[in-house]
Amino acid sequence: MSFAVLSGGEIEPILADLARLRTIVFRAFPYLYDGDEAYERNYLRTYGESPGAMVVIASSGKGEIVGAATAAPLGDHQPQLAAAFARQGIDPTEVFYLAESVLLPAYRGLGAGHRFFDAREAAGREQGFGIAAFCGVVRPADHPRRPADYAPLDGFWAKRGYRRVDGLVSHMRWRDIGESEESEKPMQFWMRRLD
Repeated sequence: MSFAVLSGGEIEPILADLARLRTIVFRAFPYLYDGDEAYERNYLRTYGESPGAMVVIASSGKGEIVGAATAAPLGDHQPQLAAAFARQGIDPTEVFYLAESVLLPAYRGLGAGHRFFDAREAAGREQGFGIAAFCGVVRPADHPRRPADYAPLDGFWAKRGYRRVDGLVSHMRWRDIGESEESEKPMQFWMRRLD
């Protein structure tokens, strides 16, 4: 794999690839996302509009984009995310939000996860942010679609210096596989200092 960091006008041309990866990767547990192209276009537009946004892309030897990780100032994202930090007494303007991190299964375990975090954390520091944070969906341990071999990424995130912040939870809505309508999902935040 090769990696590249994109920002500004470089992001727009790869948004279709990012939308494709999101609908593939987030279809699996724990997200179970039944992707919607219209939603993807609207959601991903925030990266083209945010002057602080960046994307790290992973490409195969054949030049196909097989993974991507995004980040942007928290204030440029969904307002309920910033509100969750404010409720915890954390200034949202200090937070660089690490949003998507998607990688096709065949390319996992080859170091892309670390490259994604390294690049996003570096961008956050360069822009003067003191905190990096991301969130993950919370699913019950006995969820009927949970694969027997599912392994959460908590250990990987902890080794990167992130900690789960009790009470720092927001909510997002999407349609799960098998649902006819969107439903609200709790999203647990993890964070670390970038100092």
